[in-house]
Amino acid sequence: MDRRKVVVYALSASTLTLVAPLGIRRLAEASSAPPPPAGTRRSDVVAVGADEEKLVLEVTPANTVRVKLPRAEVGQGITTAVAMMIAEELDARLADVDIPLADARTDGGNQFTGGSSSVSSLYDPARHLAATARARLVTAAARRWHLAASTLKTKDTMVVAPDGRTATFGSLTAAASVITHPDVPATPKPASRHRTIGRPATRIDARDLVTGKATYAGDLSVAGAKPAVVARSPKLGGTIISVDDARARAMPGVLAIVRIPSGVAVIAETFHHAFQARDALKIKWSPGPIATLSDAGIRSRLRAALPPPSAPPRGSSQVQGEFEFAFVSHAPMEVLTAVADVRADRAEVWFSSQTPVEAAQSIAEAVRLPARAVRVHVVRGGGSFGRRLNYDAAIEAALISKAARRPVKLMWSRADDTRHGRMRPVAYRRVRASVKDGRIARLDHDATSVNEGPGRGLDLPIPMGAWRSVDSGTSRAAEEIILDEVARSLHKDEVAFRRTTLHSAAAKAVLDKVTAGRWGRRLPAHWGQGVAVHEEYGSFLACLAEIDATDARNPRVTAMVMAVDVGTVINPRGLEAQLMGAAMDGISTILYAGLHIDHGAVRESTFADFRYARQRQSPLELKIHIMPSERAPGGAGELGVPATAGAVANAYARATGTKPRRFPLITSIVS
Repeated sequence: MDRRKVVVYALSASTLTLVAPLGIRRLAEASSAPPPPAGTRRSDVVAVGADEEKLVLEVTPANTVRVKLPRAEVGQGITTAVAMMIAEELDARLADVDIPLADARTDGGNQFTGGSSSVSSLYDPARHLAATARARLVTAAARRWHLAASTLKTKDTMVVAPDGRTATFGSLTAAASVITHPDVPATPKPASRHRTIGRPATRIDARDLVTGKATYAGDLSVAGAKPAVVARSPKLGGTIISVDDARARAMPGVLAIVRIPSGVAVIAETFHHAFQARDALKIKWSPGPIATLSDAGIRSRLRAALPPPSAPPRGSSQVQGEFEFAFVSHAPMEVLTAVADVRADRAEVWFSSQTPVEAAQSIAEAVRLPARAVRVHVVRGGGSFGRRLNYDAAIEAALISKAARRPVKLMWSRADDTRHGRMRPVAYRRVRASVKDGRIARLDHDATSVNEGPGRGLDLPIPMGAWRSVDSGTSRAAEEIILDEVARSLHKDEVAFRRTTLHSAAAKAVLDKVTAGRWGRRLPAHWGQGVAVHEEYGSFLACLAEIDATDARNPRVTAMVMAVDVGTVINPRGLEAQLMGAAMDGISTILYAGLHIDHGAVRESTFADFRYARQRQSPLELKIHIMPSERAPGGAGELGVPATAGAVANAYARATGTKPRRFPLITSIVS
């Protein structure tokens, strides 16, 4: 069923009524309603969504509206966005809406967080769910007061009668839960009546975040869970030959030492004790499968794997570039942490996961338990950028718990994740524009990368993972650089020429917005401007960057202007925050940040040498323009990286008179 053709149904004591609120074919009534979801009271459940999101809306007697979210909150603000959708349709106070994270489901449904899809996939289901609940609550109040439901209004988490009487949602929830046919339509409001959606809102978890009340996996106190760390091979893919753990076992606080496929785990009373004992282990490692391979060799193999270029159109001239993009760590501020309690017949695991259903299945296979015996609790994450799509730390924690026969709290160090975690693949790209009659007649883009499958790249045992903007962050940057070079070869203004290549009015509008009154302004020597445009996830973004490259080895992005059209915006403040982060990602990966392989080992280990942009490298001036739109919401989380990367690269090219080809630029200059 198409997710936008949402069917919402109500859970009552004896009857399940299906309603098609969007004019979809009305479904027949069904009897013998299922029991309320686990962990809820029947009288609190006002509405359940029948779409693949399977949202459940509860209203507690304390007047709290609660919807368990089948997504991961990793700092992107999805809990706030969904709370705003619910509050809008219920006419509830945002402070009365609670959006806890749902455990991994065993009955199917969409629980994937990624692809900039969370808002777009939840927009219709959440609003229809809340509209159904509102219709029931109004009906319950009307029947209590013996009034026509059409005369009642909702406001501030309560129903209001024409004579001023009020009833909180919490006082009505029990009666509302058994209403099968509301007396008013259960349809979402038109955008013209929105009072919450589209207005800047502070995150609902802001106070918890700044006061330290917010709970991450490392904050959990699971009964008996002891700290655990893992000793890992210095080289990628290295395996254990022998272990001498006598000294480590004798150290204070050490509780157990066990082997797992990825290394040797130490369980201790504290993480301090665990790290000390880990460092006392004497382990002999095999060199690993790529011990003789370094960056130069990987680049050479990637270049050789490119297919031969096709014949260009007759009578055309070519503007071409070959681009190298380094490996990049996700580097979330919260290191990977997972708590696991594995018993003979069951397992419970707590961690931040963007793919909890798949994680639960993989954990079950790893510890050899039936899938139904594994329960995964999704915890908020302190950043992700794609890293928590993978669940390697959770599997390790489960294996350690099983081997040690006790609950454990596993923490990866920063160096663990930098050197052994997932990373954005190194990529080699060849982009060729065939120019004829003052325009691009054809654009050829060939690419090879690591672990992209037969025929597309190199199959190397290096842990790869989807990194924010995935392929687009490198592909669009390369294309935008070539686009600028084509314009200059034709002696045309880069913005004016780029505009002729855009087919969408929305794309032209965002480009016009960022360049109006700014593009071409007089700058000091060795400063430069660059622009780029990106379209993806049903959204459009343009970026203008200004850079000071007076010291080419220490450039500084001085200003950045972004214009974005993502359709309907739920929380403008949240969107701005997403784009601020994307700006730093684009600046980092173009100028400073990359991972490098030296004889089978990752060279970098912490933020001391993985040179992600710091506060001092952030733009002195940042402006974000949100374009008005009545379209359905598009994606935003990954949208900003490709355009900011392209704009920074183009600004650097103009400031220095160079043609950027290897990224990050500063590392390549120094080396």
